[in-house]
Parts: sequence; C-alpha cells; structure tokens
Amino acid sequence: MATLNFDTQTIVVVLATLLTGLMAGLCFTWNNAVTPGIGQLVDMGYLRSFQEMNRSIINPTFILIFFGPLFLHLANVFLLKSSSSDILWIVIISAALYIVGVVLVTIFGNVPLNELLDKTDLMQASAEELQLLRDKFEVKWNRFHLIRTVSSILSFLLLLILCLSKTNTITT
Repeated sequence: MATLNFDTQTIVVVLATLLTGLMAGLCFTWNNAVTPGIGQLVDMGYLRSFQEMNRSIINPTFILIFFGPLFLHLANVFLLKSSSSDILWIVIISAALYIVGVVLVTIFGNVPLNELLDKTDLMQASAEELQLLRDKFEVKWNRFHLIRTVSSILSFLLLLILCLSKTNTITT
C-alpha cells in the first residue's frame, strides 16, 4: 500500500496555491464579466450595483480567500528560504506579486474608491452628481483591478510551477 508523506512545506505551498488560485479566479471573473456587464448600466444602476457588491463581498469566505494567501506566501518564503535559488526566487516573486499587486493595490487603490462610493447617498444625488462620481470612480477602479487580476494570475502561475517542481515522497 502506498502512502503519501506531506511535510509542512508541501501543505503550505498547496494551500497558498489553492487560495491564490481562488483569488485569481475571482479577480478574473470580476474583470471579465462583472465590470463589463455593470459598465453597460446607467450611472445610478452602475453605482448602486457597485455599492451593493462592495458591501456583500466583505464576508468570512472572502476574507479567507483574500488574506489567506498573504500569510501563506510569507510562510512559504520562511519555510523555503534554504531551498535552491530557483525555488526561492519563484517563492519570493510569487509573494511579491500577491502582496504588492493584490493586497497593497486593494488597500491603497480600490478600497479608498469603494469607501468614496459607499459614503455617497445615491438616492439624494442629482444625475450630474452621479455622473461625476462615476467618472471619478470607474476608470481608476478598473485600472487598479486589472493590476490585481494580472498580479494574482501570475502569482498563481508561479505557485503552480512550484508545485510541479516539488517532489513528494511516496513510500510503498
């Protein structure tokens, strides 16, 4: 009978890959379908949809998918610091892409725009105010989100390469 032996390094790499992949999928789907779809709405519909989605996405599952990779990437760097330089560079670049391109871009780019939108009472705004708010929000938000999408996909790809390069011991 064969048994799989998974060490802490392997478990952390696999979990980082899984959660980063889920984040990359979320970003890709949002970039590919959600924002183009709601982008077709009139200003009130667009802004209201974005407000509701931003409010709904902050939940325990999203928090795990968003912040889990941050800690797992840092753990990977620590656990794999004595690996070959090729492996270490893959881990460092993957972590940097996720931390800078997803976490920091979200915190310093998307979140301030989300907060601007959230504090606006759309029902009290005039058509002109709605248009100004959308103009201030949409292009910048989408630009930041494209950075998150590309960064999360590249980070995920590097983790997949790492998974394929690691050898798991199978004992018979």
